[in-house]
Amino acid sequence: MGPLPIRRPSAVPPGYPPEYERELRLPDGRTVLVRPIVPADRGPLAHAIRTADPDTVRRRFLGPPPRITPQLLTHLCTVDYRQRFALVAVDPVSGAGIAVARYEATADGGAEVAVAVTPSWRRAGLATALVEVLAEAALDRGIRTFSAFYLAENRPVTALLDLAGDRRRGSVHEGFAEAAVALDRAAVTAAVQRLLP
Repeated sequence: MGPLPIRRPSAVPPGYPPEYERELRLPDGRTVLVRPIVPADRGPLAHAIRTADPDTVRRRFLGPPPRITPQLLTHLCTVDYRQRFALVAVDPVSGAGIAVARYEATADGGAEVAVAVTPSWRRAGLATALVEVLAEAALDRGIRTFSAFYLAENRPVTALLDLAGDRRRGSVHEGFAEAAVALDRAAVTAAVQRLLP
């Protein structure tokens, strides 16, 4: 069987990078379709935030859910694919969005990264896969460091960042943690290649 078709949105903005449309095979054997986010993802993203379980919301937003406004959705779904980049993962069977991963460049030449995965797809390697593809996009754009600010109890975030590169710094303060890793081109390329069917 050949690769699954990636359903490209009917309208893509200028600068949309089709080279990041991928079919990925996760370590548990499931397949996902990944593509860059587009403004038309506003509706599905709003639904995902509204219907997310409390733990997902708390881990992603470090507290209660944000007020879902048109401005917030525009900010989350309209990116320049350089300084701000986001990927969505889609279940190839249902067509439903199951995860989103993004980075936003910081003043120091690095980027802050964030990932949210629907509960039924956790522990399948999806967050790791998305961070690896996101790291590939970041390296292609001259970004060499990923950082994250997260709840200290969310240990998988630290492990996830360590998979992308060598940790440069980390700290914990009042229940929140921060970590930064230097992205390793060879390791990222090898990891992405392992995900391809």
